[in-house]
Amino acid sequence: MLGETARAAGYRLIIRDEVGSTMEEARRALDQGEPGKLWIVARSQNAGRGRHGRQWGSPPGNLYASLLLTDPCEPALAPQLGFVVGLALHDAASKLLGEAASGLRLKWPNDLLLDRAKTSGLLLEGESRAGRLNIIVGCGVNIASCPTDTPYPATFLKTAAPQATVEAMLTGLSDAFAQRFAIWSQPGGFGPIRAAWLERAAFLGETITIRLPEGPLTGIFIGLDPTGRLELETGTGRRVIDAGDLFFGPPRQG
Repeated sequence: MLGETARAAGYRLIIRDEVGSTMEEARRALDQGEPGKLWIVARSQNAGRGRHGRQWGSPPGNLYASLLLTDPCEPALAPQLGFVVGLALHDAASKLLGEAASGLRLKWPNDLLLDRAKTSGLLLEGESRAGRLNIIVGCGVNIASCPTDTPYPATFLKTAAPQATVEAMLTGLSDAFAQRFAIWSQPGGFGPIRAAWLERAAFLGETITIRLPEGPLTGIFIGLDPTGRLELETGTGRRVIDAGDLFFGPPRQG
């Protein structure tokens, strides 16, 4: 199920029927000395989670995958991997959707949208061991279904591409990540990654709200700075945001 490009680049795959979460499976593999470049995929999860520890529903029919990377970069560059993975998700979904791919956009910092509704999210977790950084990237892609109790619109790929399958998505994602990661790993490689991400960005030039620890901040999304931080034009001037939750339109309460 891995693509030819991914296999040629040394990536490997483990498939499980059901796990607590693929992130935890990847962490266990790391504890056991796994050298990395390992995709772990589960047909279902019973303890999946998203950002900030949020529960993530994981019924069969969708893609639940984690990628373990050992010592992929300097710690300061690790957040840029979110843009690399986001582009790979967009590449793979575009291949599945064909003409319907015009509705795909990337939402800062880590979601893939189809017609302004979330169809995929990713989670990056890192830790240092023996002086090197290890990264686990978790990807969840709604293919056959999506949750309904979310504070934002959600959808799934089969609404636009009935032929979409977990296997095809994984093949495309693994190849696309290998290609995008190779570009990013070159000197100055974030430049083309940043440009490609902005070409696919959702809400660029629109008014958005970023939920920050100190409270919500509203402004116009004007771009990314050279390190990947969101640039927001507010009523009191330009702000640069390292991390936060981006909302568009009125979020649901609760």
